[in-house]
Amino acid sequence: MLLVKLSTAGLEFQDNETIRFKVGIGDREIDYKNRLIRAKAVYYANKWHLESIYPVDGVQAEIAQAVNDQLHEDTSTKTRRRPLRDGDYIPNFALLDQNGRFSQIRQLRGKPFVLNFIFTRCMVPEMCPAATTKMSQLQVLAARNGWKDLNFVSITMDPTFDSPGILNQYMQANGLESNNFHFLTHFDSSVVEDILLQFGILTRDENNTITHTMTTFLIDSNGKIVYAIDGPRWSVNSMMKAAERLFN
Repeated sequence: MLLVKLSTAGLEFQDNETIRFKVGIGDREIDYKNRLIRAKAVYYANKWHLESIYPVDGVQAEIAQAVNDQLHEDTSTKTRRRPLRDGDYIPNFALLDQNGRFSQIRQLRGKPFVLNFIFTRCMVPEMCPAATTKMSQLQVLAARNGWKDLNFVSITMDPTFDSPGILNQYMQANGLESNNFHFLTHFDSSVVEDILLQFGILTRDENNTITHTMTTFLIDSNGKIVYAIDGPRWSVNSMMKAAERLFN
């Protein structure tokens, strides 16, 4: 059973009417059974389509809300003049991963991880596409080195579009292994905005896209930032050298 919370403006459904919706490739692989979701119902090509699907309940949902309320309280006292950098411990936050599961970042405690910020509709080759390629290369090299505990986290800057299903499809399209890669989003864009402010990521909607800064972080098993590099031109080798110190 799937409970769907739809915006019904302009839609006329009959009581007890059963509607079949077509969903995207990424959403087909996510288990939404017995969960309440938010989604957009769109009619085209003679079919109803369900898009922008976000689970709003399930395991950890209430805890995630409490965690993010605390994050918002902490963020309200910060300014962009003092973003998180080397030596800082990152705050806890909770987002939805590419499998539609609520996940707290502190669940990675005990494992180091590389963290960056991207969005799937980014069309500038040297920005998000290049960053994801580098993360993919890091994932391959880490596996070759036997660094099984090294994880990878990408948080979307476009949560309104980048639903779990979209992130799931993006992950597959880029050939990423899902066992230690976490693409994160949230149906409440203000949660993502708090995280962007914490990490000093600047964004601006411009010409139907997002103009943004870029910083990539290496975070140790205790949640402390041990390496941060600004801009899109960071090298895989430099990140590997920084990570090597965590495994020796």
